[in-house]
Amino acid sequence: MSPAETAIDQADTSVGAMSHEDYYNLAAQVLPGAGLGGYSLPEDVRFVIHRGEGSRLQDVRGRWYIDYVGGAGALILGHAFPSVVAAVQEEVPKGLHFFGTLNEKAILLAKELVDAIPCAEKIAYTTTGSEATFYAMRIARAYTGCSKILKCEGGYHGNHDYSNFSVSPGALSNYPVGRPDTAGMPSSLAESVLVGPYNDLETIRKIVEAERADLAAIIVEPVQRVIFPRDGYLEGLRKICDDNDVLLIFDEVVTGFRLAYGGAQEYFGVKPDLASYGKIAGGGGPVGCVGGSDRIMEQCNPVNRGKPTYAYINGTLHGNPIGCAAGLATLAELRTPGFYDRLHGRSADLQAACQKVLDRHNLPALAIGRGSLWQIVFMDKEPESFADFIQCDMASTRDLDIGLMKNGLYVLPGVRRFVSAVHTDEDFDNTVAALDAACRAMR
Repeated sequence: MSPAETAIDQADTSVGAMSHEDYYNLAAQVLPGAGLGGYSLPEDVRFVIHRGEGSRLQDVRGRWYIDYVGGAGALILGHAFPSVVAAVQEEVPKGLHFFGTLNEKAILLAKELVDAIPCAEKIAYTTTGSEATFYAMRIARAYTGCSKILKCEGGYHGNHDYSNFSVSPGALSNYPVGRPDTAGMPSSLAESVLVGPYNDLETIRKIVEAERADLAAIIVEPVQRVIFPRDGYLEGLRKICDDNDVLLIFDEVVTGFRLAYGGAQEYFGVKPDLASYGKIAGGGGPVGCVGGSDRIMEQCNPVNRGKPTYAYINGTLHGNPIGCAAGLATLAELRTPGFYDRLHGRSADLQAACQKVLDRHNLPALAIGRGSLWQIVFMDKEPESFADFIQCDMASTRDLDIGLMKNGLYVLPGVRRFVSAVHTDEDFDNTVAALDAACRAMR
């Protein structure tokens, strides 16, 4: 498929039950902003998804896009991967949903997750990654008897109130006081959620030592968006936590099963006390989890209900059999010998090819990332903190991403993107051509 055939200006061949315009008119009537969640695309590039196949999406007009969003990174095997589809099809006739009692697939997937996650002796299921970080914080508070959590500025840990401090502030925070990112949060939460800078061990150490009497845990994305840790940073966090009797939580919702089969814990060789997972663990289905030692996870043992240290965890879809079947099939594929070497090598090739295009057009932008996480940003060096993103040219970054969408790529403007195991050489050739066209338009 050539770039012209994937481009957004190709002739319409409607495949939807309604027209593109009719879908958006209906969406405007029933959904705030005619959107899902926090993203709203400009009218000239927005589209309604009809289906996903491999590395691509088709919209209701019949147009195809090369997908680098990948379900927010969940779809490491792309869309409708045959073995995952087969596992779901086999499970669906047995029942879509159960509650309150164990099911076969939930037990089998839990065993695979415990085997894969270095810090986990037991896991507790969740439905989403946001739930997983929320419950990890609750378990940490229950285990330590302390109420405060320290997070990093710019770190995203989901959509709940305890995570929405200083995710994307317009100015640097007055550490350790964070800035709320949304209306509707109780002001009292600011006393429980502390904020420090990513990749700055000295400032984190000072905050921990000052707050240690009531600090339950540090929660951190091992890779914050596309900011990778400096050498020794994660090891330093581990030592700070050990020295001050504070738990370390890794938010592995993105890095889990993507950087390596054992996630960031394997990739960087640092083991946290608790880890939160979502996305890939359920093969794109409604499955996430919190993993930790038997001692810590005992806080959410339902037998302990009523005890002062009991951490309540419950969800109607926890251990959903369809999602667990998809997760089992996905993890089996990820265990294929050489899987991550191939994925990471191909991703590095794509980034290098994109950088050549940017350099040829003399644009002051970088194709950054490692593993299969990447992004193009208008910066003069690889970012090491959220402060670097505040200072970079995000307007040009967004303009270029809009140009990529106009030329047949699906990216969320200003947001990191993902390479999947099913992206092809043709996809990469078309991506380079789309970037070249977007660069020409910018100039």
